[in-house]
Amino acid sequence: MSNFKPEVFQPALADMLIRPRRSRVSAWMRDMVAETSLSAKDLILPVFIREDDSVSEQTSMPGVRRHKVAELPALAREAAGLGIPALAIFPVLDGAKRTPNGDYGRTDVLACEAIRAIKSAGVNIGVITDVAMDRYTSHGQDGLVRDGRILNDESVELLAEMALAHAEAGADIVAPSDMMDGRIEAIRRTLDAAGHEHVGILSYSAKYASALYGPFRDAVNSSSGLATGPGANGKKTYFLDIRNRAEAVREAHLDETEGADILMVKPGSYFLDVILTLAQNSKLPVFAYQVSGEYAMMRAAEAAGWASYDALLIESLLGFKRAGAKGIFTYGALDAARLLQGK
Repeated sequence: MSNFKPEVFQPALADMLIRPRRSRVSAWMRDMVAETSLSAKDLILPVFIREDDSVSEQTSMPGVRRHKVAELPALAREAAGLGIPALAIFPVLDGAKRTPNGDYGRTDVLACEAIRAIKSAGVNIGVITDVAMDRYTSHGQDGLVRDGRILNDESVELLAEMALAHAEAGADIVAPSDMMDGRIEAIRRTLDAAGHEHVGILSYSAKYASALYGPFRDAVNSSSGLATGPGANGKKTYFLDIRNRAEAVREAHLDETEGADILMVKPGSYFLDVILTLAQNSKLPVFAYQVSGEYAMMRAAEAAGWASYDALLIESLLGFKRAGAKGIFTYGALDAARLLQGK
């Protein structure tokens, strides 16, 4: 027979001095003692930019569209009105303009048109541009390819040209997402030499070779080429290994020394430990990217009747903030801003 006596382990209720539930007893009390806050100013809205005759709807991410350049001023005013501080633009290039060497990316005409259109809106909202080659190369890689190998230094030269084109069009921040070695220093030197020392660099310091990018690749038409040539494994030669965290710290340190202003962890929710680690070990602000796969899963859960998209969205964004993210790229930025304002 057991000698277990529950009363030995339970204090008399009348003697309980410490009751943590007191701080959770009402909504106003929970708000008053909350450790983490979330507002629209923490959010960045990624925007897909399409050429006028391309398809608008993006079926793998319900609620996300590809926008015409002419639509961007209105979108910028809407986002600014909700308190969102910046848009991040991602052009979608016609397949006929995609080449093995990604030549269109050197001038990135569609991105530059988008920058100027947003600036014409007359509102106080920043423009962040994606500096990467995957949407311009026929093989879908983020770098130049020769004999089945991703070339680093030659790719960096092209990325620096692309960043300069964005800066000259009026971009506030350029965001290299390619993970090539040395590209931050090359871009910083190129921008400074051209008189664009005021343009910031948001470095995707910890971009992982994740399974969560599928809907994004669908949106920018960059997935088809990955089935041939260097193949999907090619990205694993430059994106971070999903098993590693110390490697992300090393990459972040290198980007700091090369002149980055902000660090990015992508994807976000599967790598909260990396966000926390970088936030604790870097002097730079750390951003998170809630990627297309994360967004699509929330939408799918609601469509299946398993969970509320609104609740999942806010909870996930608070998770990023709690881990130490200062800013969050999310396709749900407009939705979250409206929810936070009770609209």
